[in-house]
This record gives sequence, structure tokens and C-alpha cells, in this order.
Amino acid sequence: MNMKKILIIEDEEKIRKVIKNLLVKNNYTVFEAENGIIGLNIYESEKIDLVLLDIMMPEMDGWTVCREIKKKENTPIIMLTARGSEGDELFGFELGVDDYIKKPFSLGVLLARINAVFKKHDLDKNVINLGNLKIDEKSRKVYFCDNEIILAPKEYELLSYMAKNKGIALSREKILQKVWEFDYFGDLRTVDTHIKKLRKKLDGKFIDTVRGYGYRFEEDKI
Repeated sequence: MNMKKILIIEDEEKIRKVIKNLLVKNNYTVFEAENGIIGLNIYESEKIDLVLLDIMMPEMDGWTVCREIKKKENTPIIMLTARGSEGDELFGFELGVDDYIKKPFSLGVLLARINAVFKKHDLDKNVINLGNLKIDEKSRKVYFCDNEIILAPKEYELLSYMAKNKGIALSREKILQKVWEFDYFGDLRTVDTHIKKLRKKLDGKFIDTVRGYGYRFEEDKI
């Protein structure tokens, strides 16, 4: 089993050790940092799955660390802090923080929050959100303006492929090869037929024609 990696960036050693012991007992791989600079160095050298981050630290504060991490990846971050103002919480959420836990906290609550954040991010990985369009890859369901639309198997695979390649002009030949999964030497109009059906079900949105070439999925066409 691939153990998830959690990075604790906290200047109080006692708190780090208590949290580390809890996480190790629950089968997480744990890294520690006593300040933001060391924390960022560890983050850049390891594939970290979640960061527990204090705000008030020497060398570099938690807000700066959060900004630097979010510039690189959408790694989940839970803030751990004694500062409990609503303004701090709102500021953290604006930076992309996933949760905010005030000190002192229960270890049971901390573990539950960590597991909840992981669950949310794991679910998000299976869903493509593009404005009013949502594609759930796990259930193979598609929602447009909060209403489920029924797609044939190839219509779903075509939409999923194009959505994952949004903004890219895709030739009919390439679409056939990727969606039908073999080199297709027949009538290229099979792509046109499926595109026409998709457009009808999506109210004519999202899919542009690239004249003389193929099609392009545009998120802005909502």
C-alpha cells in the first residue's frame, strides 16, 4: 500500500512530535520542518500529499509558505494556529487553504479533518469541473447546468477526451485514434456525427469547429 506523505511545518517541537506520533500510528509517512524555509525545501524534494501548516513561524510565516505551495501544486493544506479571528480564516480560504484548526485541538478531531480532506481531494480527482459542465469519471455520469444528461458510451468517451484536452485543436484522425482506440481508415464523418449529437445535448456549447481540421473544446463557451 502506498502510504500518503504528510509534511508538518510547525516551530513548536512538542506539537510536531505529538502530531507525528499520531500520524505514524495511522499509517502516514511524516516529514517535519521547524520553519517555512525548511518546510518548502522538503516540499520541493518530496512528493507531499498534505501539509499541516502553522501561521506564526520564524524565517517565513505560514501565509507565505501557503502561497508558494499553491503556485506549484494544489496540495491540500490544513492551517494549525492559535490565531482564531474570522479574518484570518477567510484570508486562508482565499489563499486556497482546505481547513483551519485552532489550537489547542483534539488529536481525534485533527485526524478526522485530515481524513476528510484526503477524501474530498480523492473524489475531486475523479471529477472534471468546467463551469456548468461536470464529468464524473468514476460513475461515467455527466451533468450540465446541474441536470444529468444521458450519453451513449462513445459520446461519453469523446466528451471526456476533449474536455481533458481543452483549448487544443484536435484533428478528426486523432480523435478517432484516441476515442475508438485503433487506427481508423473508414469515414471520418463518424466523428462529425458524434460531435453533432454532443452539441445538441450541450445546447451547442463548449465544442468549436476548427475549419478543415477538426474540433476544439473551449471551457469559455458556457
